[in-house]
Amino acid sequence: MNVVFMGTPDFADRSLRRLLSSRHRVAAVYTRKDTPKNRGMKMTMPPVKETALAAGIPVCQPESLRDAEVQETLRAFAPDIIVVAAYGLFLPKAILEMPRYGCINVHASLLPKYRGASPINAVILEGERESGVTIMQMARGMDTGDMLLSRAVPLAEDETYGRLHDRLADLGGELLLEALDQIEAGTAVAVPQDESQVCYAHMIQNSDAFVSFAQPAEVVSRKIRGYDPVPGAFAFLGEEKIKLFSAVWHDGSCAKAPGEILEYGKRGLLVQAEGGTVCIREVQLSGKKRMAADACFRGRPALLQEKFK
Repeated sequence: MNVVFMGTPDFADRSLRRLLSSRHRVAAVYTRKDTPKNRGMKMTMPPVKETALAAGIPVCQPESLRDAEVQETLRAFAPDIIVVAAYGLFLPKAILEMPRYGCINVHASLLPKYRGASPINAVILEGERESGVTIMQMARGMDTGDMLLSRAVPLAEDETYGRLHDRLADLGGELLLEALDQIEAGTAVAVPQDESQVCYAHMIQNSDAFVSFAQPAEVVSRKIRGYDPVPGAFAFLGEEKIKLFSAVWHDGSCAKAPGEILEYGKRGLLVQAEGGTVCIREVQLSGKKRMAADACFRGRPALLQEKFK
């Protein structure tokens, strides 16, 4: 099939790479604008754009898909199908109806649960036992279309956003090729979503990643893991802002108050939370690199006398 691919971050790039290695032809790639990053604020291409340019594929980066001229450019690529994965722009009705096989989406959750922008973070934050990928037909509305394929993966007790992202990104590319084959062969089965099971994963703000150790230990652990490595959960130890990574929790409390440090060593930094303790294996001080917690506090022992606010 003649495919137009729309996507932006690394999650989408995994699907694009699988598509490029298949028998299908990628006619064009649509992605978001280059953005300034890091301290030098150097303009950086989205991962999808880098892959497309390396493969000699035309790249389009419109601000919107509603413009008539943008739609005519897209039509000229004559897509049999449009594949969308973490693109970041709304597809208007005219585009949804443009390809003969319509538009399909690679979504990183087991729909209808966790529609929206941050499903990978959400399953960890909510303490789910499994996640997965759904390939769905696109419709008007956020992640509302009929489901074509889905596959579940179990979550480890210490699952982090970063590890789950990579697993689901690879699975997404695999399921995408299966779905395209079924669509082309006419064997794809579209299953409506159960609206009674719908929930949403909102767009993450940096402030969401603030950690209070007055919360239950399990919730603190989920929050640290759900934002690991980005945007990075953070708390204040005394006046020092510290990012927290790679956490596990345990039942039980002691005479210490929530936020007080119990011990630190090779296992990590053990902190009292509500109703249990949280062991934090890695941290990052402002302006420093991420490192093992014991290495960090050997260099700043005075911080061990402080309490997490």
